[in-house]
Amino acid sequence: MASGRMLEHLTAAAPDAFDVTLFNGEPRGNYDRLMLSPVLSGEKTYDQIVTHDAGWYAARGIDCRFGEPVVRIDRATRQVHSNRSSAAYDALVIATGSAPFILPVPGHDLPGVVTYRDLEDTNAMIEAGVAGRDAVVIGGGLLGLEAAAGMAARAARVTVIHLMGHLMERQLDPAAGYLLQRDLERRGITVHCKGATKAILGGDRVEAVLLEDGTVFPADLVCMAVGIRPETRLANDAGLEVERGITVDDQLRTSDPQIFALGECVEHDGQLFGLVAPLYDQARVLAKTLLGEAAAFRPVQTATKLKVTGCDLYSAGELAEGEGREDIVFRDPGRGIYKRLVLGDNRIIGTVMYGDTADGAWFHGLMKDGTDISAMRETLIFGPAFQGGAAADPLAAVAALPAEAEICGCNGVCKGTILSAVAGGAVTLDAVRSATKASASCGTCTGLVQQVMALSLGGAVAEAPQGMCKCTDHTHEDVRRLIRVLSLKSIPAIMQELGWSTVGGCAACRPALNYYLLAEWPLDYRDDRQSRFVNERNHANIQKDGTYSVVPRMWGGVTTPAELRAIADAAEKYDVPMVKVTGGQRIDLLGVRKEDLPHMWADLNAAGMVSGHAYSKGLRTVKTCVGTEFCRFGTQDSTGLGIRLEKLMWGSWTPHKVKLGVSGCPRNCAEATCKDIGIVCVDSGYRISVGGAAGMEVRETEHLADAATEDEAVEIVAAFTQLYRENARYLDRAWKWIGQVGLDWVRARVVDDPDSRRALFDRFELSQSVYRADPWAALSTAVETPRWGPLADLTLEAAE
Repeated sequence: MASGRMLEHLTAAAPDAFDVTLFNGEPRGNYDRLMLSPVLSGEKTYDQIVTHDAGWYAARGIDCRFGEPVVRIDRATRQVHSNRSSAAYDALVIATGSAPFILPVPGHDLPGVVTYRDLEDTNAMIEAGVAGRDAVVIGGGLLGLEAAAGMAARAARVTVIHLMGHLMERQLDPAAGYLLQRDLERRGITVHCKGATKAILGGDRVEAVLLEDGTVFPADLVCMAVGIRPETRLANDAGLEVERGITVDDQLRTSDPQIFALGECVEHDGQLFGLVAPLYDQARVLAKTLLGEAAAFRPVQTATKLKVTGCDLYSAGELAEGEGREDIVFRDPGRGIYKRLVLGDNRIIGTVMYGDTADGAWFHGLMKDGTDISAMRETLIFGPAFQGGAAADPLAAVAALPAEAEICGCNGVCKGTILSAVAGGAVTLDAVRSATKASASCGTCTGLVQQVMALSLGGAVAEAPQGMCKCTDHTHEDVRRLIRVLSLKSIPAIMQELGWSTVGGCAACRPALNYYLLAEWPLDYRDDRQSRFVNERNHANIQKDGTYSVVPRMWGGVTTPAELRAIADAAEKYDVPMVKVTGGQRIDLLGVRKEDLPHMWADLNAAGMVSGHAYSKGLRTVKTCVGTEFCRFGTQDSTGLGIRLEKLMWGSWTPHKVKLGVSGCPRNCAEATCKDIGIVCVDSGYRISVGGAAGMEVRETEHLADAATEDEAVEIVAAFTQLYRENARYLDRAWKWIGQVGLDWVRARVVDDPDSRRALFDRFELSQSVYRADPWAALSTAVETPRWGPLADLTLEAAE
């Protein structure tokens, strides 16, 4: 990130000053490492955190050598040598960052022990498949807690082991650390402080973590997040002056006049740097230095405003107790708010806040300026809105900030810069980000930036709608509407008529466009398999070792001895390593080799079994209980209704996966109230609810309608599904879509208007008449000639 910012400054000021060659050990360009946590949790994708894509480098003529770590610097000939090539230099910039520290305890090198620094580390945790497994994070600093939060969001059982007495002891005092621990534990994360790791246990891979006090925590994955150290090996080998980091002067020059360094790898005046704000300041200074302009790096005291698992944290300055220091403390336990100001000689020398950090910039400004706070001491802790007896005002604190008050700590953007950008025509948040970079890094200051803008614009500032991907500014809603209005019936037609910036689209927009065309023109559009995700192209779920998971459909969770016999035969014939019962009342064959897929499908088809679509954005399962057929509490035939719904809806493509449940009585044994669509049978008929979830989000369904007959219930469910198909964004689950349009809007079209419901049902049946074909049957016919048959498209890219 530091070198990327330096290249921005350098190429903007003098595009032709240097021929730039960029080496990187990672096989990619610059991305926002601060946003790896949302990638780990599943909130963002890698594409969404890229800051400099291939087009950016190409437009500036930068020779990118990604995946080529530099192995040697030859200062005598001014050459750098990577593992594959070399390049001469007039000026060399080292920006190697830092390396994670690994505790040298027994077992630290076992498979399953990872660090958390880059995209590879993040992907390693994602690919470990942590859902339902035990993950231990060693280290309760910022990175460790972000790793813990990300894996917890993926349904892992997470334990954080921290050596010190409270979490994030460098940024927080014990009281704030306690509040953070309490909030993490409420989110299901176990925290063990004062825990010294003695060994990591396991045979072929990690199995547990042993502490010095004898405590043992089971672990399928261990993340080491115990600290970082500057990556100085290249500089050491080249004979440059190195202490804790690569030593640099005010111009970021090393002991060799032609070699410069910046970022986490450097040491300046005995100080190391781990936050992004001073690194960006280094980037600005170094760009000026390379262009022969006068500039000097002067580290300033940086406030830390952090966002950990939804908890607001802010700290700056000195927090330790000392002679002549005193505290002003505000606590509101009910709201989980804690504020502490550390004073010395009537000046703020330290600030720590938890739960409410809105006044952080104001306190930080007083601290940097050395303001005497004697006159406002009695009301100081309540912030600027209460100074001089003023009543609370949502914008009063922001209005009270001076123009030089820092708003965006990552990029060093002050209030006056934002106001100048607004005065110059930047009236949206995106425009201000583009003009100033405020809120463009970690994003925690976004609300404060919007408040500053609101001061100038006279009203609240909303973030502008985002385009559906980097190829277009059109939102998903725009694209769906224009497909309909302009009768666009192919992906090329959409891209041509709507002005796509990328030829052929990208991995984000092509699957969405393919789905929107399927939903809008079922009779005219032909599914483009190459615009689907790899699992949907291969009709099976890829596993972390490259094998596949095959799930035959079991209607309503009901099976027969013949089907069980066919599954057992297939498992033996193809040497399946695991046969598992799923939560959706089916049987999963795990570890199937790619080349065996069509043969296994053919065998299962011969036994009358079809694909369970466990890989699809479509109907997955209909979970049932036995209802009136066997259960003494059953009020309706829940099994029969579940099978009827599944046979009606199987093979239907939807914006995201859809799961149903049908319970025969209010005891709800089929867990219908946490499904996308749930039906609970009662004496008077059927209670239909929608919008549940039981994965990364846990949500109870909302009541949609009551139906007196089974036919009415089926029609309502199909009509709701069609409305969801026709209106939701691709990859939005039903609950998210309902939250956007409102349940009343859905009910008006599916329940209150019988004609609308019937029309939706008819359109659903029309679509099913075209696309409800078993993909296994179609592909298994090509077993003998896969080179030229449908299996010719059955490809797997490792990166996917």
